[in-house]
Amino acid sequence: MRKASLISILLILVTAITTKAQTANEPEMADAMRSNGKIYVVVLVLATIFAGIIAYLIRIDRKISKLEKNK
Repeated sequence: MRKASLISILLILVTAITTKAQTANEPEMADAMRSNGKIYVVVLVLATIFAGIIAYLIRIDRKISKLEKNK
């Protein structure tokens, strides 16, 4: 049940962020980074950090669930 709610919250946040990003004016820095190909590095780093945080939270949730079952 917790995994489903976590995934739902994650999808809502991603949808909200992408909707906001599409309506905003793009700064000149984004154009320069895109033309140099550096924007993909930034996106990859952010995705890696985000995936690490999600994996950490899932791991902590599993440990807490095991502790709750033992008590």
